[in-house]
Amino acid sequence: MRIAYSPCPNDTFVFHAWAHGRVPDAPPLDVTFADIDVTNGLAEQRTEDLDIMKVSYAVLPWVLDDYALLPAGGALGRGCGPLVLTQTEQQPKDLTGKVIAVPSERSTAYLLFRLWAAAEVPGGIGEVKVLPFHEIMPAVRDGKVDAGLVIHEARFTYQDYGLHCLADMGEHWEATTGLPIPLGAIIAKRSLGAERLRQLAEAARASVRMAWDDPEASRAYVMEHAQEMDPAVADQHIGLYVNEFTADLGEDGYAAIRGLLTRAAAEGLVPPIGPHALDPA
Repeated sequence: MRIAYSPCPNDTFVFHAWAHGRVPDAPPLDVTFADIDVTNGLAEQRTEDLDIMKVSYAVLPWVLDDYALLPAGGALGRGCGPLVLTQTEQQPKDLTGKVIAVPSERSTAYLLFRLWAAAEVPGGIGEVKVLPFHEIMPAVRDGKVDAGLVIHEARFTYQDYGLHCLADMGEHWEATTGLPIPLGAIIAKRSLGAERLRQLAEAARASVRMAWDDPEASRAYVMEHAQEMDPAVADQHIGLYVNEFTADLGEDGYAAIRGLLTRAAAEGLVPPIGPHALDPA
């Protein structure tokens, strides 16, 4: 099976066992490493090159006709939301009319940010500027933008840039919904058929559990692809983004995804989805 996921520690940790043929009865994987903004675009293009992809939950309304959401392998959680960073200590109202750097407009982080801004920034934000993830914190530090939306390990490193956290999008989401934060989804082509999709979900779930049972087995693979990340930061990254929702979305996981997409559709940020669009394959 042809799969694409990111080189981030949570993905390499989750898929290590499956990618290395250690999951019994699982189909072999042909792995492509790609950042999530790339896989989002490939999913929207209905690429024939990939059977399984890690994408943002935000892109689901555009692709669910052709791809099924798998109930294992993705990223949801608590206390792990995107952050809005500024050069100096500020209040949400200070962002009115300002320039905000974001990593993508087709990301869950962006939806969470826009939902937060609709409630907390009177008059609304100004320009949204899309920048590569690694350029956002330097741009805020250097005054090229007024604020930046960051994800992943940036929550552990932003103080190294002398930046301040204006708001935590996850805290806002959890406070207003009581639900976990939906971040990254695992999708597979519906054309594979229901039985194969169930097998893929079980393989992903087994790979997660094997990673938990023997964390050291994946360490070399994780660090090989961690883009010179400090090992302690990689461990924090895994601890934050690999949790019970990675093994199985469960009732709260599905409620969080539906809640995010329903609220985003009400704000005109995504198309509405049907009542059964997220049903397990």
